[in-house]
Amino acid sequence: MAERPPDWEEPGLSSASLDFPLSVVPVLSVPLPTPPPPPLREDAVWMPLARWSAERGLDTPRCLSVAPVATYGLTTGQGVFAVQMGSQAAFWDGVDVRLGFAPQLIDGQVWMHALDLRKNLAPLVSGGDGIPRRPGVIVLDPGHGGANPGARSCFNGAWEKDYTLDWALRLCALLANQGWQVWLTRTNDTDVPLADRVALADQCQADLFLSLHFNAAGGGRHQAGLETYCLTPVGMGSHITRNYEDDATQVFPNNAFDEQNLQLAVRVHRALLNATGQTDRGVRRARFLAVLRGQQRPAVLVEGGYLSNPAEARRIADGNFRQQLAGAVAGALQ
Repeated sequence: MAERPPDWEEPGLSSASLDFPLSVVPVLSVPLPTPPPPPLREDAVWMPLARWSAERGLDTPRCLSVAPVATYGLTTGQGVFAVQMGSQAAFWDGVDVRLGFAPQLIDGQVWMHALDLRKNLAPLVSGGDGIPRRPGVIVLDPGHGGANPGARSCFNGAWEKDYTLDWALRLCALLANQGWQVWLTRTNDTDVPLADRVALADQCQADLFLSLHFNAAGGGRHQAGLETYCLTPVGMGSHITRNYEDDATQVFPNNAFDEQNLQLAVRVHRALLNATGQTDRGVRRARFLAVLRGQQRPAVLVEGGYLSNPAEARRIADGNFRQQLAGAVAGALQ
């Protein structure tokens, strides 16, 4: 017979010394605690919003409405985030912030794409801010210029290039009074190459870059409102491409500032909405905007209204309105 392993029995202890035979040793039935769910994997593509919230000590998302679209809200210490099922439209304290992927309702739970949680929701609830704590160096970029006039006003035939320069000069004066060191990519009616606009920001070691534009709709006169753009994060599709290639795998220098870009965009966008009462067309992402892609600092592009809309074109033609736009941005950067 094979030898027993040396630790099979303790010295001096055998089954004969027990009060009951080994064959009838009682088995106690002790309920085991339910283990917590495993942590979400970093490479998970879709995640339950409730799980993401719980891991950060936030409230459980709650249903705000079921019709016409199921809408859920998440209350945080920084604001309320609301999402609509099957839609890229989301709202941060009422401001339209477009998502990269439409949330889905599965078994009564809201599921969101991991990129939206990391690049959109997390920067908003973090309490961080894309704006320096004290006035620094900022580059203002009046869009277009010279032979590149931009959109034309349907109200009086004026060009976008003239309105953006006027807006930038008004804003420059306000920011300088706040202590900012302000550089402009152009101070007259010249067409500055996009690469040179980025290079200027590098040369003066800017903390922020803000490009100023006005919009136009090719197919009609009804569109109106304010849009603010920052660079699309890697892995997401852009909200607007204007027939340019939109390769989601491309990485640009400004992608290192994805979170700060969004924080800056939301702050400027909200200030402009509050000051002007314009229609909120959202904080959006775009990859084709060359003045943003090469920036090595938080950078956003603002479309201050539609020159193709008769009522809005009339407002933009008023210097008081452009001063209102400048004051709103200056207030946001204080």
